[in-house]
Amino acid sequence: MDIAKLFNTDLANALALKPDVAKRIGARFQFIITGEGGGEWFVDASNSGPKVEQGNPGGADCTIRISAADFEQLWNNPSSGMNLFFAGRLSVSGDTMLALKLQDLIRAL
Repeated sequence: MDIAKLFNTDLANALALKPDVAKRIGARFQFIITGEGGGEWFVDASNSGPKVEQGNPGGADCTIRISAADFEQLWNNPSSGMNLFFAGRLSVSGDTMLALKLQDLIRAL
C-alpha cells in the first residue's frame, strides 16, 4: 500500500467529491504513521474542511499513532481498529471517541 498516495491523492480526492460525508464526521484528525512508507497527515473532516494535508499543522481534535503495517490492516478492515487499540498497536489521543468515527469515514470513502 502506498500510504502517501492514499492520503495525498485518493483520500483528498474522495473528500473533495463527498464533502458532506466529511462534514458529518465533524472533526480534525492527525495521523502519525511510523515505519517505512509512513508519515504525518492532517485530515480536516469538519465544517471548515474537508481537506487533507501532509505534515502536522496542529489543531487536531484526535491524533492517531499507528505503524504503517497496522495502518494498512486498519484501512482494509476498519472494524479491526478496536483489536489494534486493545493490543497496544494503535494509540489515540485527544478526543478518543472521535476515533470511532474514522470507521464511518473509511467506509464512506
